[in-house]
Order: sequence, then structure tokens, then C-alpha cells
Amino acid sequence: MRYYLFTLLLVVAPLFATAQVGGISAYEFLNLPASATVAAMGGHHIALLDDDLSLAARNPSLLNEQMHQRFALSHAFHPAGISNSSLAYGHYQDKLKMTFQGGLQFSSYGSDLVRRDNTGLALGTFSASDYALTVGAARRFENRLSVGANLKLVSSQLAGYSSIGLAADLAVHYVDTTGRFGITLLARNAGRQISTYDPATGQEPLPFELQIGINRELKYLPFRFSLIYRYLDRWNVLFDDPEAENESIFLAFGEEETQRGAGAVFLDNLARHFVFNGELLIGKQRNLRLRFGYNHGLRRELRLTDFRSGAGYSFGFAFRTNRFSIAYGRTTYHLGGGVNQLGLDFGLGKR
Repeated sequence: MRYYLFTLLLVVAPLFATAQVGGISAYEFLNLPASATVAAMGGHHIALLDDDLSLAARNPSLLNEQMHQRFALSHAFHPAGISNSSLAYGHYQDKLKMTFQGGLQFSSYGSDLVRRDNTGLALGTFSASDYALTVGAARRFENRLSVGANLKLVSSQLAGYSSIGLAADLAVHYVDTTGRFGITLLARNAGRQISTYDPATGQEPLPFELQIGINRELKYLPFRFSLIYRYLDRWNVLFDDPEAENESIFLAFGEEETQRGAGAVFLDNLARHFVFNGELLIGKQRNLRLRFGYNHGLRRELRLTDFRSGAGYSFGFAFRTNRFSIAYGRTTYHLGGGVNQLGLDFGLGKR
């Protein structure tokens, strides 16, 4: 089985070696957390195989028979009336030994945004929104290896301009015989635009990203953690700032004003690839789950020079019963506040 996993990793990894990093691509809303669970875990949580259907929106190889006839709903409350919502349904087909899902992600930026000319004169209002319709499937082999794919039809409307695109997520997940260790390789948002916002500008890249992650549950403590490495396809994720050499050195819990050498720049760039999160499982049935996450790349991108903030840190919890679970996640983006996200997962039968 390990031989099969290694072979799949070699086959999938080179297919997307020319990817783009975020910030220079269309459909960036696809990188927003699609669930309260993911929001509480640093914005990325790809290596845990359980019955949480919302995780499969990001990693289709996590689809499994425990998600049969389950629904997942999530809504994020962004500032200024902006919202990001998602819903999904899972179904296991016994004859095919496959689990399927269908879902929708919707981001609304407002319907009364003011349009102005280059002199500042108001020219009326406009709306902006993004949609992604997803269908996915996964199959498990020998209860250890799982392979899955998502296909997404993406639609975007921005101030009278519109675009349609196709994107795909491909993933493979392996769990060991104890069930306490999992590793996954994920290629996200591989695809292209079908129609562009403006024919004169041509095709824009999608926010493709290649990730690898591990999840480990401790044997004698009800705690599990994940470590995700982002941008496996790209090493340099630093902003090309001519003043970067005069910025502060990387410290996980604060900054100290000092000159940055080549070693500090290297460590900062390396740390931006990682997302770390953890989950404490409380109760005999693990009904209460306390979660936290740290995303160093997000922290560095949203930091303030003269003030310390909670940017990059996230936390949340989930309460579960035999039929449903309620989750909450909060991600801090700025000194002025963060984003709250609520999620509901329920099924037609018991877990």
C-alpha cells in the first residue's frame, strides 16, 4: 500500500509544476475558508479523515462512507456586509464503493457599491458576487488509501464584468493502520477561464496551489494536530518589497526591530509555507472540540509596522451529537477585528 501511495505522489506532483501564487489570479474567493472548522484551523485543514463533510470541499479524498446523507452549511460574517456562504451534501454509493458530494460556495460583496469616475463623481451603484458549483467523488482502497476529485464551475460578476471558469481539485490521502496518522497530497484549483472579464486582457490564471499535509492524533492524550505545507510548487512566496531588508525578523509571537540578513529572509519565506493547527477532544464521546490555528503567511502579510495584532491566529469550537454538530470559527485579519464563521452539519441518520 505504501508503494501505491508513493507512486501516486510521483504521478500527481509534476502535473502542476507551473502554478501561480495567490494575489495575481482570478477567483481568489476560492481560497476563503468554506467552513467554520477550516476557519478555526488556520484556514487550511486537509489531512483529517473523519465524518466532517465540510472538509471535503477543500480536499475531495476525505470523502468517505461516514458522510452518507449528510448536509453541511456554513456562513461567514465579514465586515461591511460582505458574506461568504457554502452548503454541501454527501452520498455514499455502495455498488460503486464511492462517496459523492455536491456543493455551492457563494460570496457576496454588496449590491449598493458606488461607481465613481476618475474625478470621484458618483455614477450610480453596482453589485459584485462570486459562485462556485462543486461536484466531487472519492474512492477508498483497502481502507487506507483514498483518491478523490472535485470539479468546480466558477462564475464571477464584478461591476458589470463577468467571467466563467472551470477548476478541479485532485487529492490522495493515506491513513495508517492505527487510524491516528494521515498524510495527504492536494492539488487545488487547477483549470482555466472559459470566458474572461475583458477580452482585451486575455486569460487570467486561477489560484492554483499544491499542498501536502499530515495529521497526527496522540496515543495517550485526546489531542490531534496538523501541519500543512502550502505552495509545494513554488518556493518564493515573499512580496518583492525593496524595503524588505529593513523590516523586522520573523518571530512567531511578535516582532523585534532589527536588520534582516539572508538567513532571516530564508526562514521567513520558509515559515510562510506552513500552517499549524490543533484540536482538543473533550468528553467520552468527544462531543466538545476546542480548536486553534496559526498561519504565519497570513500574519506576515497583514501585520502592522507599529502595532501588534492577532493576524494569522484563529480559534473555534464544535459541539457534536449523534445527529448534528454546530461549529464556530474566528479568524483574525486585522487589529480592528476578525471574521466570525458558523457551521452546521447534520444527517438523516445517526453518526
